[in-house]
Amino acid sequence: MSEPRVTFFHAPNSRSGGTLNLLEELEADYDLHLLSLGAKQQRQAEYLAINPMGKVPAIRHGDALITEQPAVYLYLADLFPQKQLAPPIGDPLRGPYLRWMVFYGSCFEPALVDRSMKREPAPPSTCPYGDWDTMFKTLTDQLERGPYLLGERFSAVDVLWATALHWTTMFKLVPETPVIRAYIDRINARPAMVRAREKDTALAAAQASQAT
Repeated sequence: MSEPRVTFFHAPNSRSGGTLNLLEELEADYDLHLLSLGAKQQRQAEYLAINPMGKVPAIRHGDALITEQPAVYLYLADLFPQKQLAPPIGDPLRGPYLRWMVFYGSCFEPALVDRSMKREPAPPSTCPYGDWDTMFKTLTDQLERGPYLLGERFSAVDVLWATALHWTTMFKLVPETPVIRAYIDRINARPAMVRAREKDTALAAAQASQAT
């Protein structure tokens, strides 16, 4: 029996572009289910049955339905072990890999939202990230240790973070320090990332032409 294909729920020019980047890095075959954020298709009943939060990305693989961006990355990278984008159980880098996948959603995004809304963080005893400066220094200190978050080893976690930092620095939500700029440029120059950006640009253009 053949392995079921991945169905990828994607909206151009959105955070699901990172999953498109990862699928290109994995050279994965997938079925694309395109959503229009402008038409609010992510809020319609058909998609809310996939993800009640009304967010992209989401993937379906056989009977498995995966939402939440880091979970999607973890699932896909493990699904294609031959591409070696996820350290396996038993590899000393598996722990740091999981750490940085989870750090993105548990610390970086909450801190980013508070900072962008000019809100003070909750008291340290209840704040998921402590404070912005500590969170940000934890990230940049790690980036200074090597070309990738796992040192010399490129992994799916770099696709996640480079994509996020690309958008957040572009919108001036995150300081564009030299180490962050170099990291973004290093990952974005990868052929798979270039292909994914070209695909997303074409998808966005086609969607825009259909809306007029």
